Amino acid sequence: MSNVESFDAVVVGGGPAGATAAADLASGGAKVLLLERAFRIKPCGGAIPPRLIEDFDIPDELLVAKISSARMVSPKDERVLMPIANTYVGMVDRDKFDPWLRERAKSLGADVRTAVFKRLSQLDNGNVLLTYLDKGGDGQEVSVETRAVIGADGAKSRVAKQSVPGAEKLRCVLAYHEIVQAPDNADKENFDGNRCDVWYQGRLSPDFYAWVFPHGDHCSIGVGSERKDFSAPDAVRQLRQDVKLDDAETVRCEGAPIPLKPLKRWDDGRNVLLAGDACGVVAPASGEGIYYAMLGGRLAAEAVQCFLETGDAKALLTARKKFMKLHGRVFWILGLLQRFWYSTDAKREKFVAMCRDPDVQFLTWQAYTRKELVRARPLAHIRIFFKDVAQLLGLARA
Repeated sequence: MSNVESFDAVVVGGGPAGATAAADLASGGAKVLLLERAFRIKPCGGAIPPRLIEDFDIPDELLVAKISSARMVSPKDERVLMPIANTYVGMVDRDKFDPWLRERAKSLGADVRTAVFKRLSQLDNGNVLLTYLDKGGDGQEVSVETRAVIGADGAKSRVAKQSVPGAEKLRCVLAYHEIVQAPDNADKENFDGNRCDVWYQGRLSPDFYAWVFPHGDHCSIGVGSERKDFSAPDAVRQLRQDVKLDDAETVRCEGAPIPLKPLKRWDDGRNVLLAGDACGVVAPASGEGIYYAMLGGRLAAEAVQCFLETGDAKALLTARKKFMKLHGRVFWILGLLQRFWYSTDAKREKFVAMCRDPDVQFLTWQAYTRKELVRARPLAHIRIFFKDVAQLLGLARA
């Protein structure tokens, strides 16, 4: 293999997870190749919490909006405003955010190439022969040798399917959104550039939710569902009519699968590790993925760096262990919330009604913005527990 280019690690996929992993590995001195398809933008509301901005040094100029509240809309059109106290939620547009992350990885020493992953095979020396289609050059297949591979190539990851047992069982919601030109003088009841609107209505999504999220000069209008017979474009068309944005200029339309639950295994036990959507780290119920993808990319880089130093494949297991220790409980709780409260319009009505509660609002925003379960107000947790029980038993009115 002397005539084949070699790397310490190849990262497949240049979204938030892959770009973060490549940047961290390169900054630590590893020889890294980052492969990015570069012709598709993932549908995404674009919300990022302050914790992400701080932990990953995101410059203010990448924020296209700073959100001060969210509004929940029930099946009966009840509207509950949830103001964010003493902080904000940043909004990014993925057509600029992702390329910036890749450029940062490149500036730190990663070799970034426009390419499509094709296949990998294990070599007798313990390394991997990885083949990709060169989209930035002559369009030919190119093979490289690497000691480790990070698959960050999305929910339908080719790396995962070729390497990690059980990856084909990853359940997904189909997400679809349209980026449209934001109106200059919109009626704020329909659209507010400082507010995220989340629509919990079965007519728009039978098992998830729809959204209208501001992106500065633009806004994202989207929906998700796991139902195979569901028409996301039709639902978005209806929502655009509802918020009087049906005549707004459409900038682009995007659709992609969004994972529902983390995989039980993220590595192949040899030299391949998954990160981001490829291993399912999208929060149930909320669909939030950017923060968890970037954290997953960082943990994958740490695990691979340890593997490169020790040669012990068990080091790859630490990425999932650390992630689930930090956020496994939250994912479990959100999974229960989604399965129960999103199942019927009657339950959605009660769920939105609960969002009026000051305890719910405080704990929701604290958990979202800081990515930690709040322990400082145990009485608030107790009150919410008993309110949840009352709702579940039908003892409380919506």
